[in-house]
Amino acid sequence: MKKMMMTLVALMTMTMAFAADENANNTNVAAAYDMRVNYNSLAYALNLSVDQLESVKDIHRTFCVEMMNAANASKEEKAQIVDKAVMKDLKYMRYVLDNDQYRKYVMLLNATMNNRGLK
Repeated sequence: MKKMMMTLVALMTMTMAFAADENANNTNVAAAYDMRVNYNSLAYALNLSVDQLESVKDIHRTFCVEMMNAANASKEEKAQIVDKAVMKDLKYMRYVLDNDQYRKYVMLLNATMNNRGLK
């Protein structure tokens, strides 16, 4: 009886450890797709006007939502959803930003995507 209880405790401990590890992995994946930024820093880096900043905020909020949708999608759909979100974001940003601002924004976005392992 004592051996049976020890075996049961060992199995429960391993199951709980596995579940905790799986939850931590899911949290890390979701964090990689969290694209929120400090808009003041972005405005400074891109030298945005007040009107541009408001437009950039709206566009980027939509991008953040689409990236979180990608985080919750199946593995097969993630890459497709991310690519679609990035292309949509760049298309809208191209309309709002001038050439120099857009070039800097693309560099920042590429660096962010690479650092988070999304490209």
